[in-house]
Amino acid sequence: MNTKINWNQGWEFRKKDFEDTVWDRVDLPHTWNGTDGQDGGDDYYRGTGCYRKTLSGKELPECDAVYLEFEGVNSTGTLFVNGREVKKHEGGYSTWRADITEFLTKEDNLILVEADNAPNDHVYPQRADFTFYGGIYRNVSLICADRTRFDLDDLGGPGIKVTALPAGEDAEVTIEVSLTGCRGDEEIIYEIFSGERTVARLTQSARKRRAEMRIPKVRLWNGRKDPYLYCLRARFMREETELDRREISFGCRSFSIDPEKGFLLNGKPYPLHGVSRHQDRPQKGNAISREDHEEDMKLICELGANTIRLAHYQHDPYFYDLCDREGMILWAEIPYISQHLPNGKDNTIQQMKEMIVQNYHHPSIAVWGLSNEITMGSAADEDLLENHRILNDLAHRLDPTRLTAEAVVTMCSMDDEYVHIPDAVAYNHYYGWYGGEIHAYGEFMDEFHRKYPQKPIGLSEYGCEALNWHSSDPVQGDYTEEYQAWYHEQVIRQLFSRPFIWCTYVWNMFDFGADARSEGGEDGINHKGLVTFDRKYRKDAFYAYKAWLSEEPFVHICGKRYVDRVEKMTKITVYSNQPEVELFANGVSLGKQAGKEHFFYFTVPNEGETRLKAAAGTCTDESLIRKTESFQEVYRMKEKGDVINWFEITAPEGFFSVNDRFGEIMKSRKGARVIKFALVKAMIKNKIRSKKEKHPKGKGKKMDLNSPEMQQFLGGMSVKRLISMAATMGPQITFTKEDVLKINRRLNRIKKQKN
Repeated sequence: MNTKINWNQGWEFRKKDFEDTVWDRVDLPHTWNGTDGQDGGDDYYRGTGCYRKTLSGKELPECDAVYLEFEGVNSTGTLFVNGREVKKHEGGYSTWRADITEFLTKEDNLILVEADNAPNDHVYPQRADFTFYGGIYRNVSLICADRTRFDLDDLGGPGIKVTALPAGEDAEVTIEVSLTGCRGDEEIIYEIFSGERTVARLTQSARKRRAEMRIPKVRLWNGRKDPYLYCLRARFMREETELDRREISFGCRSFSIDPEKGFLLNGKPYPLHGVSRHQDRPQKGNAISREDHEEDMKLICELGANTIRLAHYQHDPYFYDLCDREGMILWAEIPYISQHLPNGKDNTIQQMKEMIVQNYHHPSIAVWGLSNEITMGSAADEDLLENHRILNDLAHRLDPTRLTAEAVVTMCSMDDEYVHIPDAVAYNHYYGWYGGEIHAYGEFMDEFHRKYPQKPIGLSEYGCEALNWHSSDPVQGDYTEEYQAWYHEQVIRQLFSRPFIWCTYVWNMFDFGADARSEGGEDGINHKGLVTFDRKYRKDAFYAYKAWLSEEPFVHICGKRYVDRVEKMTKITVYSNQPEVELFANGVSLGKQAGKEHFFYFTVPNEGETRLKAAAGTCTDESLIRKTESFQEVYRMKEKGDVINWFEITAPEGFFSVNDRFGEIMKSRKGARVIKFALVKAMIKNKIRSKKEKHPKGKGKKMDLNSPEMQQFLGGMSVKRLISMAATMGPQITFTKEDVLKINRRLNRIKKQKN
């Protein structure tokens, strides 16, 4: 009988590049990038970390084989036992095992693991907007096994595959097993349980690697409404002796994606509205606990989401279990992201195989994601297309029951061949934040649906950043909580009213580490989350979604962190899922509002100190505002380096400035000349610096900057916003304060054309 022992305690660690340093005692999970991967500095260590531990042969139970199981070593893990290399695994987010039996002695055995997250040209991911935390950041287990067992060498999977599909009032369950050491005289006893009750039982020869069973009057796994799970117990027997056992939870459900009706669960429309999730935490990185996973799930459930996109890699096995139990529909994907690597095809295939084999039994998973924004750096060439065809065919071959999807970068043409390879497609759009106009979401979806009525279209990412900055007149790019809330109000109205959109995923549920970032006044973090990085504060936009998606009665007054205000009359926004809201100021009713589709707007006198109270049914919420004579600078984003104050940007009546939209300026011949000259000058100035940058090389055509998609993306940004974004996306184009002011002075001489 197999024994699995948690082996997280009592390791030693040091960075390989610093061999003169002492070994630190650590317990797993562990990462060395918990600080330097989140601070935005130049200290982010991408290299090799060494972990060692002693395994005493005398302490091992009697067994035929000894395995080490690693649930996550980022990004390449190499295992040595007593100085001999046992296995090398490339890919930091999936489970892998190594048979160490023949390498062990009866005395003490030195176990050494090298975890390497250094850049290379063939292991994904290499370029992405999140931190690649190095380390052994998930559980490690010691497995002592019988020579006759369910397979432990099947791509990190359980050695058993369960397919359960509704068939009328019943369900047909197909079980496939992979075995090791089978002599031929063994049997497998299969039992399916509903709670403590046995609903199906079958005994057959182990030589038959496939079993078919039936659950009468099946209770379906029905998403958030009723995520009902059955349990399969498979016992590998020789006469009366149990050699090995597997227990797997599974659910019976069916799903499809209709180009007109959207996502269907068990034959009924089930609109997917949810969030994307990165798993990291402050200081911990990806080395998080079960309690951390549970807190994340609790917050997502509070929001009212019914789906999660597990971005951009295979997540912890425990989180898939939580999704099964809570009824979340999942988009699961491999980290084939941002940049196609000509030498990385085999790695994408390996990671896809591991993800599907290890997670096949989870009823929560609906689609396998092929890639994310893979044409970010260049257009799709034949090598990239072939890679996607291989992955798409592989996913269907390994799992004929599920669909495939991919997340496409906004500038990619809807006519591009690679967009149409998977069963369903979704776009990552940031209209109203990086570029484009906020109203473009609905327009794009309508145009795609009109042009390709048989292709399911969804939205895989959208969002904008918000920190603890505030304004009564929020604008694109100001990083205020107020702009983020307004932005999501506008997008919700467009997306939730179109039933053909098969999925929507906010980017992101939580702020997350992205060490290369320098935005919003705090380096090293992507602040697009609806909840702060530490999970302590739900931003106002969180409650906008809760108002639309949650059935738990509530009311929320926005702007609680924005107390001191200068205006005499101020706007107060209230979110609620109740039909009517009444707002009180110092106990005096300012009126009731009803039928506002969850968003309620009040104009409130701002005199002295005003205590606000919102009432909706039995729910109440309170906040405070206070009149001040001047704007509180604590609410304004603190620019780093050269600060350009708002009053330095001159804007004569009827003339252009850097605050005008790029698209409008480029329609003017003189305006276009000013912008092009400034860009060429900046590129020449930074040419030497650009050449020094080293990134994994990719091949393929460059992205067409003159394409309609790119022009729409860029056109909605102000020139000032575009300049600031250029500085955050790499060293190729940077502008000083004087550069920006010089561009502004030149634009001030160009008269706007009258409509």
